[in-house]
Amino acid sequence: MIAYVTVGADDIDLAERFYSAFLPALGYQLERYHGDLSYVLPPPPGQSPVHPDFYVKAPFDGGAASAGNGSMVAFQASSQAQVRALHAAALAAGGLDEGQPGFRAAYGAHFYVGYLRDPQGNKVALFSDNRDEPGRED
Repeated sequence: MIAYVTVGADDIDLAERFYSAFLPALGYQLERYHGDLSYVLPPPPGQSPVHPDFYVKAPFDGGAASAGNGSMVAFQASSQAQVRALHAAALAAGGLDEGQPGFRAAYGAHFYVGYLRDPQGNKVALFSDNRDEPGRED
């Protein structure tokens, strides 16, 4: 099980604006720790923590943050409409478009995804694989 994912950021305020534009809508709560951002999924009462957490931090080595080539973090939405709405919110909050929401021929018929870059250049996907919604027509 993946416990947490971390991305680096040089401008924590800008990163907070971007990630807070969509992660709360997916159930994440923001916690700040030593100036960094921790987005956590709160567990139901009486249950164990839900993973993975998502952290946005300045690099520990004090160097500049950089995006990993080939690295991406994907967040699951409940519907195609939510993917579109959160993609738009993230763009309005300083993100860059890496692929408008839609179906991709390389994935399953119900896999609906939009791609973004956060202000630091980290790649993010917002997707829905809801089989109760219309799928791609081949």
